[in-house]
Amino acid sequence: MRLTLHVWRQRNGRAEGQFVKYDMPNASEDMSFLEMLDVLNEGLVAQGQDPVAFDHDCREGICGMCGFVINGVPHGPERGTTACQLHMRKFKDGDELWIEPWRASAFPVLKDLSVNRSAFDRIIQAGGFISVHTGSAPDGNALPIAKEASDRAMDAAQCIGCGACVAACPNASASLFTAAKIGHLGLLPQGQPERDRRAVSMVERMNAEGFGHCSNLGECEAACPKEISIEFIARMNRDYLGGAFSQRPAGARIED
Repeated sequence: MRLTLHVWRQRNGRAEGQFVKYDMPNASEDMSFLEMLDVLNEGLVAQGQDPVAFDHDCREGICGMCGFVINGVPHGPERGTTACQLHMRKFKDGDELWIEPWRASAFPVLKDLSVNRSAFDRIIQAGGFISVHTGSAPDGNALPIAKEASDRAMDAAQCIGCGACVAACPNASASLFTAAKIGHLGLLPQGQPERDRRAVSMVERMNAEGFGHCSNLGECEAACPKEISIEFIARMNRDYLGGAFSQRPAGARIED
């Protein structure tokens, strides 16, 4: 199949970027999207040109490394699928594809389609550790947990931190990511002692990183490759407000 690619090229975070047009005459419908970019890069290298930089690792939809916007949609047109698991059979012969990086001030471009997502790492670090010791794996498994709570915790724990929620949100909010990371611990007994502190610390870190505020548009849920529900954002907001009130000194105000 023949494709026309418009790929965002940017030498580094300080340089100006632009879309560059490439003809892709030999794409196979059995390729993944990343394999198609590999073939493009092989051709560019053979011509003595700089290959397109993009993030990838496991290529199995697990690690969260891959991610860019395809025709205005993070990870591309197939719902619940990462870019590395998107196959070219989802496109038609002769299609034009516009490929660009995540767009968010908290995700500065490193080069081409690769962005710096270390802000997510700092949000996770702000959550700290859990203090409940459950011993070995059998001991931990012996801790009684309601089925509904364990299922919802696993739903939240599916988040791979790819950043599609941020890229899809008109406000570049990281609320779905942060809510998932808060939620999967807050739903389990082990996460209860630090639940309030964790919610406050992670939300404040998220705001400090420059992400936008959530306005409940739901674009994040639609773009999430793991289809994590925005219900976790409501839970995060409740935990944050509860934690902020419980931790404030007497007579102190909570700032916006």
